[in-house]
Amino acid sequence: MHYHSLVTLLSTSALLAAASPVPDVCSIRDSINNNINLNAVADRLVPASLRPTLNSGFLLPFTRHVNSTGSANLVKFDQARAQAKKAYPRPGGALRGASAASSGMFEAPGTSRAVSYTVTVSIGSPPTTYELLIDTGSANTFVGAGKKYVHSDTARATGEIVSVTYGSGYFMGQEFIDTVTLAPGLTIGNQSFGVAMNSSGFDGVDGILGVGPQGLTRGSLSLCPETTIPTVTDNGWNAGYLDKYEIGISFQPTRSVVKQNGELTFGGTDPTKYMGDLQYGPMTNITPASHYVGYVQSIRYGDKGPVLKETAGILDTGTTLTLIASDAFKRYQNYTGGVLDDDTGLLRITKEQYGNLKNLYFKIGDEEYVLTPNAQIWPRALNEQIGGSPDGIYLIVNDLGEDSGEGLDFINGMTFLERYYAVYDVGNSRIALAKTKYTDADVN
Repeated sequence: MHYHSLVTLLSTSALLAAASPVPDVCSIRDSINNNINLNAVADRLVPASLRPTLNSGFLLPFTRHVNSTGSANLVKFDQARAQAKKAYPRPGGALRGASAASSGMFEAPGTSRAVSYTVTVSIGSPPTTYELLIDTGSANTFVGAGKKYVHSDTARATGEIVSVTYGSGYFMGQEFIDTVTLAPGLTIGNQSFGVAMNSSGFDGVDGILGVGPQGLTRGSLSLCPETTIPTVTDNGWNAGYLDKYEIGISFQPTRSVVKQNGELTFGGTDPTKYMGDLQYGPMTNITPASHYVGYVQSIRYGDKGPVLKETAGILDTGTTLTLIASDAFKRYQNYTGGVLDDDTGLLRITKEQYGNLKNLYFKIGDEEYVLTPNAQIWPRALNEQIGGSPDGIYLIVNDLGEDSGEGLDFINGMTFLERYYAVYDVGNSRIALAKTKYTDADVN
């Protein structure tokens, strides 16, 4: 988008606000949401045996793409994203960073790169498909960053301007309402999404599918800044499509540049993807972690001692590395003997140090979750794709950027999630983790 077009967009928004049409725009949006809620009530009054039977067992392809621009960029990306999350909320606006059907569950596989994971979704009728980043750390959905938005016959403009800053990127554009299909049998009607007229930081993808807490959308609308926007999960639940108000998250480590390696389950979990029981724990009320999929944990390194005392942080599919507060990172570096590598931005260790590497234990509630030595290193087959040496050994634990005590002292990103099955239980404000066959696997 050209600068003059952006100025025109902002000026138009300001003129609309000055002309006092805000009640009309907000009333339209409230009317749409009220219709969704009324339909949800009606749907839930119908006995389950009389509801339409939906398809089950359909998955959308999920592929991993490794960013070959260098891991130093990856580290900067993750740290910028972390700083934006720690800064939320800012005054005057927000800073943001499918088996099933008959049983009320839908699975939507996705695509992953070194810095992102995406799902393919369809919008409108006739439908157009878009590759969107999976993000539990934000809640707005938008398209148009890559592929140009195709206006469908069923799309409706709300007259709103929507914008979100993620730290690692941003977008600004117009808000539309249309149908969004996440998986065969799971089509969400009246879903809000943004169409980017200006964006940055989203090379190679078309936008974001935000599935984090709905409150993160507050401040993203220009004319109705106090209005929050229901996510696809919220609307799926409200419309009676989902059996449970939750998302299951399954990924697996891979040594390939391009690899199918995960799925999201909307409305339940996929027991074939994990072992044993899911262990649930409450989400935290400590800010700013409480704005996200936040919880409390502590970290220790083998029998050497604590790395991070019990504190609040978040689970985030939009972050690749496992980030810990600066003081904790220094302790981890001392324990491992890792040296900061200029080419990658990651800690590098020798083969001898790798042989002596200890388990890293994450304690959440009464349960401990381990990252084995192999789980703590970047896949060596992909070293060159991140700017590293072919025979180098690089650690995936890195510096969050500030000392602990700030209310968001860790981010367990995709390198952690590749080893555990995770559940974001929206309805009960809790998370769950379980071991998978990849938890202890030596694949890196």
